[in-house]
Amino acid sequence: MIHKTAIVHPAAKIGKGVKIGPYSIIEENVIISENTTVGPHVVINGHTTIGANNRFFQFCSIGEENQDKKYQGEPTETVIRDDNVFREYCTVHRGTIQDKGLTVIGSNNLFMAYSHVAHDCRIGDNVIMANCATLAGHVEIGNWAILGGFSGIHQFCRIGAHAFLGIRSSITQDVAPFMLYADGKIRSVNSEGLKRREFSKEDLSLLKEAYKIIYRKQLPLNKAIEQLKEIARANLHLESLVQFIGESKRGLTR
Repeated sequence: MIHKTAIVHPAAKIGKGVKIGPYSIIEENVIISENTTVGPHVVINGHTTIGANNRFFQFCSIGEENQDKKYQGEPTETVIRDDNVFREYCTVHRGTIQDKGLTVIGSNNLFMAYSHVAHDCRIGDNVIMANCATLAGHVEIGNWAILGGFSGIHQFCRIGAHAFLGIRSSITQDVAPFMLYADGKIRSVNSEGLKRREFSKEDLSLLKEAYKIIYRKQLPLNKAIEQLKEIARANLHLESLVQFIGESKRGLTR
């Protein structure tokens, strides 16, 4: 159902069961898959592909030109997969040719009001960005991460899977998977979140030991990694933690 006041370009591809509300604008190179709901006063433009069962509340801006001064109107893309919710005034910007030309959002994510996803970001699945959480360009967010309200993530930083950032977090280096960050530092393992996702007692115990090695023993990071490798054998969560730290380019928040 398309409201009579909506403006939908004839070349846009609109799937079955899509609803487009009053005064929304869908431009030429947009693809919207089945059963997605676009509320009133939403603008979706650029080369933007949207999966099924997404919901966009009023005044969202999706696929817009990014704010990178190097951007010269190249036909870069935005891809949003399935079952996401974008609340009021969310903004998502297309990629740049200085990266892969692509901003990607996975499935089953919640973007609360005024949250912002900048160019070339890559967001996994089951992520929550609370009100006014903001990503600079080229940021990567792992599955199940939660970003507290008013959090700001510096460009090129990574937030690991299952990490939790408290309100007003200011992140300038990578945040390791499974950890809880609040008031300017890593505080603990994100135990409550991991319990809700049915992590075993053994997994939690090993992750707490890893936390002590990285954040409590005051070891140089290379020495901490050596100790982590000793306890990480045959545990996929610890192996992913070691891999994440080893791949860090901006350094690890400690």
